[in-house]
Amino acid sequence: MKKEIDDLSDLARTDQEDKSVNLREEVEKEYEKLKKEFKKLEFQLLFGEKNDVNNAILAVHAGTGGVDAMDWTQMLLRMYLRYCERKGFKTKIVDETFGSEAGVKSAVVEISGKYAYGNLKSENGVHRLVRISPFDAEAMRHTSFALVEVIPEIAEDAEIEIKPEDLKIDTFRASGHGGQNIQKTESAVRITHLPTKITVVCQSERSQAQNKERALKILKSKLFQLSQAIAEAEKKQLRGEYSEAAWGNQIRSYVLQPYHLVKDHRTEYEEGDVDSVLDGKLDGFVGAYLKLKR
Repeated sequence: MKKEIDDLSDLARTDQEDKSVNLREEVEKEYEKLKKEFKKLEFQLLFGEKNDVNNAILAVHAGTGGVDAMDWTQMLLRMYLRYCERKGFKTKIVDETFGSEAGVKSAVVEISGKYAYGNLKSENGVHRLVRISPFDAEAMRHTSFALVEVIPEIAEDAEIEIKPEDLKIDTFRASGHGGQNIQKTESAVRITHLPTKITVVCQSERSQAQNKERALKILKSKLFQLSQAIAEAEKKQLRGEYSEAAWGNQIRSYVLQPYHLVKDHRTEYEEGDVDSVLDGKLDGFVGAYLKLKR
């Protein structure tokens, strides 16, 4: 890049000094190209943590707000699937529980791609939506909450010990939307880690063995993340910084009424084009978070 910049500087100098040639349009075109490339490289430098390069496991859960919260959870799920599509990441929904009226209660997505976790870790936390509810006959304004969890996929050789006697494994029939398309075999797997009460469900594969393998992989990642969180909490307590993570501590608000605005409360970064954000345009929020953490 340095060589290309030097060459471009020479070209610009020639354009300025030699009036017999007109290279301005070519110089400006090349300048914009290099500027774009520089921003990509600059963004890449923000990924400094060990697991940033890893694949990611993303989960969304409906919170306070009833049917609106479940609809909001489905909107967030779509937003992240669109974001991953924009970034060229591969996605696979491994578990999805639909609401009885609308939306989803919860969903778990495996995201594969270089720096998937680094890009998505900014989304971890409570997301708040304010809008006129489409489910309210009186068209009142409602506030809904959804929880997003993002953890890095951990390598097979990671030092996380899972004892067989600590696991409770249940099998059941996988089902599709609204209880439709129920399989005749018990291929879906639910694994509960008894010491921590962490539960993982996988029903995306037709084979029970494959679902079990995938569920164990997700459980391993969750246990790794828990161990990291406990270690960090202990450090904060020693420094006198510990504070309880409460449901009301939303990281980002999406306001559709009475005005349009998406604002991240950690970085103060905001965008007025809510539709684009909900369609997966998250780079501004991701970049602001990564710069804050650096």
